[in-house]
Amino acid sequence: MGFLDGLKKLGEAVEGLNDAANSISRSTVDDYGEPVYSLYTALNLGDLHSRIDITDEEGNVKYYTKSSIFALKGKTEIMDAAGNVIAHLEKRPVSLHEKHFITMADGRKFTLSNEIFHVIKDITNIEGLGWQIRGNLIGLNFNLVDENGRPVAAIGKKLISMHDKYSIGLYQPEQEQAVTAIFIQLEKMLEARRENDD
Repeated sequence: MGFLDGLKKLGEAVEGLNDAANSISRSTVDDYGEPVYSLYTALNLGDLHSRIDITDEEGNVKYYTKSSIFALKGKTEIMDAAGNVIAHLEKRPVSLHEKHFITMADGRKFTLSNEIFHVIKDITNIEGLGWQIRGNLIGLNFNLVDENGRPVAAIGKKLISMHDKYSIGLYQPEQEQAVTAIFIQLEKMLEARRENDD
């Protein structure tokens, strides 16, 4: 095997390790076990309106975003691979802070508020679902648990990655679309905050 062949094999091994590397923390696995499966996204930081793709373990796009560049309310739609809308995200000012509304295609509605970023705390409630976010919101490294304290998903940055690549480990696969919507809304809230801080 020549030097270039060796480098290629090393690159393939690292890429395979990167694909297999799980960002689920050891404490999450100890508490809840391994997720049923994971979805992935590589975020392009710096452009609030850029498309976000959510892929499966084989790299196939399962969901993607369509954002309105000019809308003052910051509207975004999340589409499935066939182009069907699965969720609508909207930002609206309410009193002294903004509320971020998520409406799922099945009619469920829930809310995230930017006030969750004013005080760093370990637990944040999602209004309208009864779910909680436990962990580091700013770093997009957290667990979602349902109203009974059962794990819904674990989200975190992949350990071996040259880009901002995140995994979304699903414990309740039937909640895949709601988890995807929450993740994307949180990323958009964080990106808006970064733009405002610049």
